[in-house]
Amino acid sequence: MNIKPPTLAALLLALCTAGAPALVQASEAGKHKAALAHCSDCGTVQAVTKEKRKGEGGAVGIVAGAAAGGLLGNQVGGGTGKALATVGGAVAGGFVGNEVQKHVTSKEVWVTKVKLKDGSVRTFEQEQAPAWKTGAVVQVRGKSLASL
Repeated sequence: MNIKPPTLAALLLALCTAGAPALVQASEAGKHKAALAHCSDCGTVQAVTKEKRKGEGGAVGIVAGAAAGGLLGNQVGGGTGKALATVGGAVAGGFVGNEVQKHVTSKEVWVTKVKLKDGSVRTFEQEQAPAWKTGAVVQVRGKSLASL
């Protein structure tokens, strides 16, 4: 078999680099196991997701909605019916205004689920995108997480 040196070099390079990703993954897995073994308050990230949280309602939304609803209700009917429509409009408007304020003040958070050494799974929330991915080892620090 007569293989030219450049072809042989390319073939050897391809064979050597083909197993590199598997070696890197094995190395990372070894680091994760070692970190878990020496850290009593560490765990493995099971999932990282982005979720939307409803904001808080408040007096501004209720008052603004009630005023708008009361004005609209006042446009309906006459006499006692007009008074009932105004009150009904104010109540409905207050509810709608509160819901609108909740929507306006909503925010997105990152939720990380971590499996701890004892087998339990804890959930952590934060507003910034986390530095870790699924499978990473993290340390629990009170109500937050830290990368290792």
